[in-house]
Amino acid sequence: MTGQPTRRHRILGTAVAAVLLAAAGAIALTGGTATAGQTGTLAATAGCGKNPTLRDGTYTIQSGGRARTYQLRLPGNYDNNRAYRLVVGLHWLNGSASDVVGNGFYGLQAQAANSAIFVAPQGLDAGWANTGGRDVTLVDDILRTVENDLCVDTSQRFALGFSYGGAMSFALACARPAVFRAVAPIAGANLSGGCSSASQPVAYFGIHGTRDSVLNISSGRSIRDVFVRANGCTAQNPPEPGQNSGTHITTAYTGCRSGYPVQWAAHDGDHVPLPTDRNAGTSWVGPEVWRFFSQFGSVTQPTTPPPTTPTGTPPTTTPPAETACRATAAVNAWNNGLTANITVTNTGGSALNGWTLAFTLPAGQTVTNGWNATYTPTSGRVTATNVGHNAQLAPGASVTFGFQATHTGDSGAPAAYALNGSACG
Repeated sequence: MTGQPTRRHRILGTAVAAVLLAAAGAIALTGGTATAGQTGTLAATAGCGKNPTLRDGTYTIQSGGRARTYQLRLPGNYDNNRAYRLVVGLHWLNGSASDVVGNGFYGLQAQAANSAIFVAPQGLDAGWANTGGRDVTLVDDILRTVENDLCVDTSQRFALGFSYGGAMSFALACARPAVFRAVAPIAGANLSGGCSSASQPVAYFGIHGTRDSVLNISSGRSIRDVFVRANGCTAQNPPEPGQNSGTHITTAYTGCRSGYPVQWAAHDGDHVPLPTDRNAGTSWVGPEVWRFFSQFGSVTQPTTPPPTTPTGTPPTTTPPAETACRATAAVNAWNNGLTANITVTNTGGSALNGWTLAFTLPAGQTVTNGWNATYTPTSGRVTATNVGHNAQLAPGASVTFGFQATHTGDSGAPAAYALNGSACG
């Protein structure tokens, strides 16, 4: 099978698993609070509209004071005015980014049909120890570089990997829940400084073999249940196939928070990245994971249809006065927190050299940090002020910035926008 791990990896057995599990106990990871540029809601990245300099290939990046590498694959018909999904594929122990590219990003590249950008980072020592959070930082740095050059829908970032790569995708869900919309660990475990209790939900699809001789299926169940709890799903023991059945069973959990499903696929097999049912020619992993990932649409502010008269026609109204701006918000909320991305467009006839956008937060919301703008005060009527790189706003141009906030029950979007003192439409 293309992209399978080497025979050496397949026969590592429980001895290597024990070593990895022991090492995991000494691994630390940075916390999961979103920082500047790390939001899971829709935003046009800086690369949108640019003539890209990045192409398919291998790139070197400075991260954590050392040179790291990653491989990039773009859609064949890349359009710099279209915001694409972004998928991070993570290799197994003693594997490589080239292996992930070779198996088509676990079968997802073919399923995507030119609708996604794919990234395969290379782990240090061919693994993902993530010591001191170094591998999470690497992914942060890669995303920053890629999104500065290419057009990405930041509400549509995903990660998946096999074995140690599955552990790393779990760690990304724990550490960057506002960055990744969904993850799919394949035969993973808590080896990369993940978490035992996630504070924020992430859509989750776990895959594991019932006869896994390297990382017992109990390790996959354990990390799955972290997000069963975080996503508010109803706990259950999903059915798993019998030995020598040659099949797999995929279960969708019930009771999960809207937008944060959990799925679990158990297969009658060993420690392999692309399990195949008996008598099937290809693996079911690519199609099922892609179906799970692609169910999530871009997060946008819903629009309200115009009112109608009893005859069904819109009532006659006086056209509103022309406004100087248009503002929309996209909110991603959980129990007592949220992230919000605001996009404001200069609809006036003059360029702005420096801008402020005032808006009102719902009662009980308090800004805790933000990106691409500064915020004052942190509640009530808030003013966001440009930072150095986005001070210029030409007529017809837009800028996107955002913040993380706590809330006491009302997770609604900001309201009553005004750009440089002029009300927005």
